[in-house]
Amino acid sequence: MTAQGEASDQISDQISNQASDGASDGASGAGSLAALLARQRSAFLADGPPPLERRRAALRALKAALVARRRQFEAAARADFGHRPAQITAIMDLAPVVQAIKYQHRHLRRWMRPERRRVALTFQPGRAHVIRQPLGVVGILSPWNYPVSLALVPLATALAAGNRAMVKPSELTPATTELLAAMLGEIFPQEQVAVVTGGADVGAAFSALPFDHLVFTGSTAVGRKVMRAAADTLVPLTLELGGKSPVIVEPGHPVERAAADIAFGKTANAGQTCIAPDYVLVHAADLDRFVAAYVAAVRHYHPGGTADPAYTSMITARHAERQRALLDDAREKGARVIEIEAEPPPQQPLPNAVAPAVLLDVTDEMTVMQEEIFGPLLPVLAYRSLDEAIAFVNARPRPLALYFFGVGRANRDKVLAGTTSGNVTVNDVLLHYAQDDLPFGGVGQSGMGAYHGVEGFRALSHAKGVFEQARWNTGGLIRPPFGRIASWIAAYLMR
Repeated sequence: MTAQGEASDQISDQISNQASDGASDGASGAGSLAALLARQRSAFLADGPPPLERRRAALRALKAALVARRRQFEAAARADFGHRPAQITAIMDLAPVVQAIKYQHRHLRRWMRPERRRVALTFQPGRAHVIRQPLGVVGILSPWNYPVSLALVPLATALAAGNRAMVKPSELTPATTELLAAMLGEIFPQEQVAVVTGGADVGAAFSALPFDHLVFTGSTAVGRKVMRAAADTLVPLTLELGGKSPVIVEPGHPVERAAADIAFGKTANAGQTCIAPDYVLVHAADLDRFVAAYVAAVRHYHPGGTADPAYTSMITARHAERQRALLDDAREKGARVIEIEAEPPPQQPLPNAVAPAVLLDVTDEMTVMQEEIFGPLLPVLAYRSLDEAIAFVNARPRPLALYFFGVGRANRDKVLAGTTSGNVTVNDVLLHYAQDDLPFGGVGQSGMGAYHGVEGFRALSHAKGVFEQARWNTGGLIRPPFGRIASWIAAYLMR
């Protein structure tokens, strides 16, 4: 065993020993999960909606605990992935939680304030307003690729909205899950926040619970199953799914700059990002320059190839094998493949590492163009007009993200108006996710709902409309026995 492997095992053991029994009840049966949900719902009904300062205190406690355990989470991610740079964990997995909490804490008073609404002339001097009240208990099913942020950003949003929460992290990141369970168990009682651990059977039972809202982040295929399970209890859903997020590069945009940005977005976390660029559409005249620039950018970021310390392993051997199967299928069906490995290739690559690759001459018959890649493989296709590129995107399911690199407003506006996607970043990739004031979510097969910004607070709140009748009002004029004034009012309302 290597020293790195021994360290990973020691980290996993240490994290497991730190996990408290209260943080994760370890129950995998549906009855135990239902009992936990009942305890949280009873506590919610007994205590009522938490006031502003109690919500802010919960957010501050969560942020402080996460910051204090930064190094432990970086080590846990390294243990779970086999290798992942600490900087990737800090910047892409931990920092989004810290920034989201700071944003929510700053704006929460305004979000909670009742919102006045217009009252029609015929119902004045009555008053109307909307109250945002907690839903109750929110379920959170989080994935393995960013196991901290994709669990804790929804959790922070649920707490900001005044809810209780049950969190089911992925079983593929056991070290991180154990650390999450230990941390949350130290901060919150189980009646407020609970972590549930287990495999796919526990996840299936979890998704069938009668929550007041369920947030799921994961693949479209699993999202369908979650939605079916939630339908039986009419649980409202926020589904953050995936899809094939396209990049369109406009002729005239500096190719080297676009290639460098795309290379970072595609190789960060080895492409295991739901909004990673999935394929690139570049003008035929720029194709060769783009490919050369992309290969150079990947080699600049990761000169050591699959042994580079800044590179990330695939989460499991099965996921690595899937990437190789996508390559083999594309080759067999006529694609040209450029694997971007160190020269000479490393004798000891990272465990489960897959080399970045460019795929040219791809067709719709290839699996790599049918499924979300979720790895470091990048199909690059040529187009001859922007209308052709837009039509190509629109012929496929609506993606979670779309990226456009261009120099002018006209073509940018044409792409924005002519395509539908969850979100868009212009002249870069990934960065729309980091904007706390923007909603983040999918559309169509890439998901529904959003949980960032005020949209997240509203999604996990109930908008209760309230009308207050004035002491002196005209209500009696429209009740039997009807007279001439009631007829006049009916005519006025129907004009």
